[in-house]
Amino acid sequence: MKPDVHPKYQAVVFQDASSNFAFLTRSTMTSKETIKWEDGQEYPLIKVDISSQSHPFYTGKQKTIDAGGRVDKFRRRYAGAKK
Repeated sequence: MKPDVHPKYQAVVFQDASSNFAFLTRSTMTSKETIKWEDGQEYPLIKVDISSQSHPFYTGKQKTIDAGGRVDKFRRRYAGAKK
């Protein structure tokens, strides 16, 4: 490989902001924030909004959000429609 062409591939900690779940993996992402991991070393910290610990598909907790009554509006509009 050519030198200085590819980004640095390093150990990084990803942390779920909603559940405080964190895991150590390797990535090319970088961050100015660091975190001290269980092994005593510091690693770059990447904060994510959602992970397997907070995603409804993995947790089984589905959220139904009716933004502005869209479901009711749909039901009223097509209540009399025949198949």
